[in-house]
Amino acid sequence: MNIFERGSTLTQPRPPADGTTALEAAFEAHHASVYRAAYRVTGSAADAEDVLQTVYLRLVSADESKLTAGYLVRSAVNASLDLLRSRGLRKAAALDEERDRSPDSESPHARHEARETRRALREALAEISPKLAEVFVLRHVEGLPPREISAITGSSAAVVAIQILRAKTRLRLLLRDNL
Repeated sequence: MNIFERGSTLTQPRPPADGTTALEAAFEAHHASVYRAAYRVTGSAADAEDVLQTVYLRLVSADESKLTAGYLVRSAVNASLDLLRSRGLRKAAALDEERDRSPDSESPHARHEARETRRALREALAEISPKLAEVFVLRHVEGLPPREISAITGSSAAVVAIQILRAKTRLRLLLRDNL
């Protein structure tokens, strides 16, 4: 039995007639959101591409039930955080560079301050527990509501709320020392 026979959460209800596999269909349906999640965490297009490939390579032999948008975005966040931790955060990149492209009326000093704040946030995220970093990124970078995070992580909404609060508290403490 394949993913399409079990009622997948993929956007395609059945496999395409051209013989595309479930993994290929998942890639086509979700690669943009996986890439965006990785880019927002790493701040680098090259790193986001690496994370995108890593996520899908890990799924080559995985259970087809994992080919949902939520699982893939969660995998991208975790792989991105792993990448940052493995590098020791030597590479400085914004958590979300889209904000640097705001109107030109913002002073260069203000843009620099914003970049430094996001750099410090990325460093702090690498220092807290992976679970807390994951829920923080899903909530405050990806903008997912707590109920959706709860469904993605398999935790109750109350646990997710507590994890978000703990992440914020730990990040405040770490950022207070770095800013």
